[in-house]
Amino acid sequence: MRKSHLHGGADPDRRDMLRTAGVALAAAAGTAIAAPVAAQGLSAAARNSGPLGARLQGVQHFGLTVQNMERAYEFYTEVLGGTEVFRHGDFQGDAVHNTLLADQDIQANELGVNPRTIGVPDLRGGAQRLDVRFIQFDNVVIELLQYRDSDQPMGGPRAFAEPVQHMSPAFPRMMHICFYVRDDVDFNKFITDLEAESARRGMTQVRANRTIRVNTEAERRAAPQSANTNKVTVAPSDGWELIYCKGPEGEQLEFVKALGPVKQRFANTLAARQHGTR
Repeated sequence: MRKSHLHGGADPDRRDMLRTAGVALAAAAGTAIAAPVAAQGLSAAARNSGPLGARLQGVQHFGLTVQNMERAYEFYTEVLGGTEVFRHGDFQGDAVHNTLLADQDIQANELGVNPRTIGVPDLRGGAQRLDVRFIQFDNVVIELLQYRDSDQPMGGPRAFAEPVQHMSPAFPRMMHICFYVRDDVDFNKFITDLEAESARRGMTQVRANRTIRVNTEAERRAAPQSANTNKVTVAPSDGWELIYCKGPEGEQLEFVKALGPVKQRFANTLAARQHGTR
């Protein structure tokens, strides 16, 4: 990996090219950056005693805990074209442990077990450390987090806890990151190119689903390119195109296009929210 990738994301020419392939999409189809206009006119005192929604300005980032920081970083910057904002790490100590893990310590105490047995690292004593990297896309940020033992290097492949093996999106509390594909992009080819580029980098976890039934990995790979996109034609989702895909860490990803009627529904709702009419 070139030095520029370690400190500033993908090179500009490549980043511009990759941005045409997809940008992060918060809540699947667009995030309001500003609070509604009605909320923007409030004084600080009125805002602080007003509705909670008036005190927010949108979704700032999605967080993803990873096993291999460098692998995840390479995928989100070099494959998908995000840009590193900054990185920080070696977090430890009582304050950071309490901020992130107090609820887990309480649960361990209630169960009468060592916190480590339920996957709780010891940031308080420094036996484990936390590193983070923030990756900027056009309309949202993804934060990569890695918990590691203190004797492991930053960015290494060895995480503190084992990865979750059952990654079905049907499990409660499972989340996914959705990327917004540009309107004029060939969705089927995008998925083909995504799989090929990931495979070239040894990211064997990056596998997209198909719209036809497949029972083996060989059948999935042999499916026609036309099976890469599910196109919804029934209102109110008409114009929605999507496919689910696993990322290099086994994380659940989605890629979507929002065209025609469904695109207009999101635009209308965003405009109404920003003008304080909804």
